Amino acid sequence: MYLMEESQIPDAALPVARLREHLRLGSGFAEDGLQDDLLGGFLRAAMAAVEARTGKALIARDFVLTLHRWRDVTGQVLPIAPVRAVTQVTLVDAFGGATVVAGDRYGLGGDGDAPRLVPMGACLSFIPEHGSVEVRFEAGMAVAFGDLPADLAQAVMLLAAHYYEYRDETALGQGCMPFGVSSLIARYRPMRLGFGT
Repeated sequence: MYLMEESQIPDAALPVARLREHLRLGSGFAEDGLQDDLLGGFLRAAMAAVEARTGKALIARDFVLTLHRWRDVTGQVLPIAPVRAVTQVTLVDAFGGATVVAGDRYGLGGDGDAPRLVPMGACLSFIPEHGSVEVRFEAGMAVAFGDLPADLAQAVMLLAAHYYEYRDETALGQGCMPFGVSSLIARYRPMRLGFGT
């Protein structure tokens, strides 16, 4: 299973000015925007870390999931949530030939925490031997950073500020994520119940 982003969070969607205010960086100087690229990088890193811990895409963008077999032919769980729409399912044979599956043969099921690609019939389309399937979908909690839940937005700000403050530190030891950030994202982390699931 391979999950890749097909589109990136646009630079304009990054709250660089808000992070600059959060850090209380000086303003009114000719060099005000000098660190914007650096701050944008820390924001991207903070968002990626929060997304990795929660299993949720923060800002909406396009993904492609490549599989060589279905885990369950009655519905494939998608690895990131919340999924806004499944845009295309493509079967690829061993020689690279691609066949787009008709949109009426599958749908989006599950919930905001465990979205699933579900068949409209008995089972999902057969994946050719030595072939694969590519599932393209859009996932994200919000279109803009300002639309995120306040606790997740604050977690991103705190983590980006942490990365900025400790940018020269190369030996952070055990901790990668400060306690305040961990506590803010705790309720968004996936919950696992039972054994072997």
